[in-house]
Amino acid sequence: MSKKIVVVMGGPSSEGEVSRRSGTAILNALKSKNYNAVGLELVPETFVDEIREMKADFVFNALHGKFGEDGIIQGTLEMLGIPYTSSGVCAAAVTMDKVATKRFFQAGDVPTPRSHTYFRFEHKQRDLAEEIQKEFSIPVVVKAAAQGSSIGVVIVKDVKDLKAALNEAFKYDNAVLVEEYIKGRELTVAVYGNEEKQEVLPIIEITTSEGWYDYVNKYKVGASQHIIPAPISDELTEEIQNIAKRAFAVCGCCGVARVDFMLSEDNKPYAIEVNTVPGMTETSLVPDAGRAAGIEFPELCQKILYMAGFED
Repeated sequence: MSKKIVVVMGGPSSEGEVSRRSGTAILNALKSKNYNAVGLELVPETFVDEIREMKADFVFNALHGKFGEDGIIQGTLEMLGIPYTSSGVCAAAVTMDKVATKRFFQAGDVPTPRSHTYFRFEHKQRDLAEEIQKEFSIPVVVKAAAQGSSIGVVIVKDVKDLKAALNEAFKYDNAVLVEEYIKGRELTVAVYGNEEKQEVLPIIEITTSEGWYDYVNKYKVGASQHIIPAPISDELTEEIQNIAKRAFAVCGCCGVARVDFMLSEDNKPYAIEVNTVPGMTETSLVPDAGRAAGIEFPELCQKILYMAGFED
């Protein structure tokens, strides 16, 4: 009997539904390659018992957000001695936390927008909106520290909306990152490998028919367009790919991760964040980048397995 691969998906996070779509796509892809693959909906309280009962030989992590991208499932699987796809405990924890990611970027000489971190207790004690107006010019980006899929992220274009944006972001986390707004183009780079060696897939430019690349535009079919390869110069392409590889290595990532960028109007690239379990739905970026490089989705899933050390 071939090794059993359990694709873990869903869960109680705010990104659970997207995770189910990613997990289902991965599961179907693995089955099309004749792997002994089964799906498992994450229930944190019963996960350890279930994964033991299933006699999993390997876990394909399709969890987005809490539990899947923050190091929790990684640490659990390591205690159980079950190998898994995606980055390890430290890299997952760091990249899930936008504040920690900023610190790693700054220490690793990865260009990133200027920012400041504010905490919930400060929000209760004083008028943070007034402080932010003095520190940054409007527009400004307000982000919950540990959410994905652009949840808890607000681009504030009017000063009067700043307090509401802070209230929204603090619904999700005790810490909020306030970042200078970079006007320009949205790019993303899929990187695969480990801390020692990284390879990149073609750069994607993301455009939207309306607004910016928020939760709705990410997952609504037809709401965004992926231009592959991004229409930028060869020199700028190389620069951005090198920055993406450095961000990947600085954060200690392995397997496949996606580094998101803003490219300013004067063509200066800024790394925004790293996603260690990037979306694998029908509208997701990494599968599109793979296809542009000649890697169809089932082969991409297989490649992710092998990079994690899976052996038939």
